[in-house]
Amino acid sequence: MTEQKWTTDRLPSFEGRTVIVTGATSGLGRIVATELGAKGARVVLAVRNVAAGEEVAATIEGKTEVRSLDLADLSSVRQFADAWDGAIDVLINNAGIMMVPKRLTTDGYESQFATNHLGHFALTNLLLPHITDRVVTVASSAHRWGGFDLDDLSWERRDYQPQKAYGQSKISNLLFTLELQRRLEGTGLRAYAAHPGYAATNLQSHTGNSLKHALMAIGNRVVAQSAEAGALPTLYAASQDLPTGSYVGPDGLGEYRGSPTLVGRTAIASDPQLARRLWTESEAMTGVSWPL
Repeated sequence: MTEQKWTTDRLPSFEGRTVIVTGATSGLGRIVATELGAKGARVVLAVRNVAAGEEVAATIEGKTEVRSLDLADLSSVRQFADAWDGAIDVLINNAGIMMVPKRLTTDGYESQFATNHLGHFALTNLLLPHITDRVVTVASSAHRWGGFDLDDLSWERRDYQPQKAYGQSKISNLLFTLELQRRLEGTGLRAYAAHPGYAATNLQSHTGNSLKHALMAIGNRVVAQSAEAGALPTLYAASQDLPTGSYVGPDGLGEYRGSPTLVGRTAIASDPQLARRLWTESEAMTGVSWPL
């Protein structure tokens, strides 16, 4: 008998559970928030644009709440965490930016590394005393694109390459999940990572390069799977009983599309020593330490 492919029809009830989804105003985050709301979750949309978040929340079934969060600004991350009260069953670190021109955040860090990794690193550690079940961090198959320079995380010495900078930020997501799970052993909490494959969203439309926009627009039409399909690995990681530290992605050729399954990662993204070193560096950059 052929194994049934996993879809949102197989999502369990989230009745009575609280889930925070970062970057929930569009793309994968919006779909994840919508699907979990339909299953009874209290969904907290953690977003930069509160007005846009309110518009999305109005379309989601069930209990919703919108809170301001700018992951590129560590003071905003602290304000979000300081204002939180009560349990969080699942934290979904979904928000991100992709292959943008070089710019520095208010804290002085390269924006892709700061938004995709440092903001979520700080948010997770600050909220961890409230979390009761798991943390799901959205990574990418783009972690295979390049190397990792722990001594130049903000691209101060290297010539900035948006694609490789994005890849480095996604390696960081996986190293973060690896070290987070090591630290969570024995607590009953779990850390997972997920990636959407090649999903057609607006993430690819901020490169500042018209040629790249045109090529990715073609890719979205010809190669990519829908955003709904791309959200499935995150929903799977948020709801299923998986081995700790699991990485979920599509099961198709090249992990571009398909149904959720456990996938592998590069040697760099699997290096426990590098994961510990990145954690130490991230604590120094954010001023946020392990809380447990």
